[in-house]
Amino acid sequence: MKYLKVIAFTHKQIDLKDLGKFVICNESLESSLENVRRRFDIPEIFYIGTCNRVEFVFTAEQNLNHDFVRDFIHALNLPISEEQVQAFSEQVSTYEDQEALNHLLRISCSLESLVVGEKEILTQVRKAYDTCRLAGFTGDYMRLIMNRVVKTSKEVYTNTAIARKPISVVSLAYRKLRELKMCTNSRVLIIGAGETNKNLSKYLKKHKYSNFTIFNRTIENARVLAEDLGGVAYNLEALKTFKNGFDVIITCTSATEPIITNEIYTSLLNGDDSRKVIVDLAVPNDTSPEVLLNNPVTFIEVHSLQEIANSNLKERYEELIFAERIIEENIQDFKPVLKQRRVEIAMKEVPQKIKEIRNAAVNGIFAEEIESMDQQSREVLERVMNYMEKKYISLPMIMAKDILINNS
Repeated sequence: MKYLKVIAFTHKQIDLKDLGKFVICNESLESSLENVRRRFDIPEIFYIGTCNRVEFVFTAEQNLNHDFVRDFIHALNLPISEEQVQAFSEQVSTYEDQEALNHLLRISCSLESLVVGEKEILTQVRKAYDTCRLAGFTGDYMRLIMNRVVKTSKEVYTNTAIARKPISVVSLAYRKLRELKMCTNSRVLIIGAGETNKNLSKYLKKHKYSNFTIFNRTIENARVLAEDLGGVAYNLEALKTFKNGFDVIITCTSATEPIITNEIYTSLLNGDDSRKVIVDLAVPNDTSPEVLLNNPVTFIEVHSLQEIANSNLKERYEELIFAERIIEENIQDFKPVLKQRRVEIAMKEVPQKIKEIRNAAVNGIFAEEIESMDQQSREVLERVMNYMEKKYISLPMIMAKDILINNS
């Protein structure tokens, strides 16, 4: 696991509102990662952004000291002042080599989540990895890492009670909604058609809510969610002119600036002065602070779920011990897998070289002698060469793996 690195900005060290400054929108993700990759000569990298963490998983030879982290933040080209860069570079968590893999396994098994036991985090990590893989930012090494991440997470969720009756940020938000005793025909505006809103809408649909209007930057994604919910889809710009009223707004986008400004909220109210509900699970919040100051709003956000999450952590403490044991076993099992793969890559040219030697012998060096042989002798020679070729390919590979593993 040499050269595996993680730079993590999480709710444990940084306020959730400040954490939002590190969120990279989809439109600029590739350019930001490419800039970092060129700046530090990073072979592989992927970015994880969830409601309570922003992390960069990558390979590099450099040590993750304070100067590296500061320069890394600079290279992301985020709208952060120099004073903030200095402060955040001291608050960040860094992990290297085996500790980096341990950390990645822990977050994927939800041991580091705001709510321990939420399975959504594994989906988020896999989706983040797939996005960067398809964009060409990861290779064979990260593929092996992610295979181990998925394997370990499934074992933890299957063999421990950590996710029994799971309580995720989404389910906690729905619980808050349910406590408000909203009518099932309440008018619900959903802003953003991403994974978080999809999951929350599943709870609403399951409990017979039926009046949905979906807004999303990409109208096609809004239509997919609207079709599933039996609702109506609009693009995000339509928020400015929507006049059909609402009772609940559910929002979670990757925007770095507020989506629901005071001007847009006033327009959505269209003269209605009754108390509304906003469920904002975005980091940073999609709701402008002015909306909360100027209007009667019941506001549900990630930060407000912290107390319930802490209680959840206490209830699941014993399961954490079992989960950590599974993680440690997988780390130890992964070491020889990684070493064997290094041997395979180092010796990937062996088969081709042996075939070239065989062709040179048959078609050049011993061509005349072979030509003078009868058909039966040629067939015997062919079988002998095929046998020898397989042995010369397989034996060095097996011996090299054994030597590497036994003498490491």
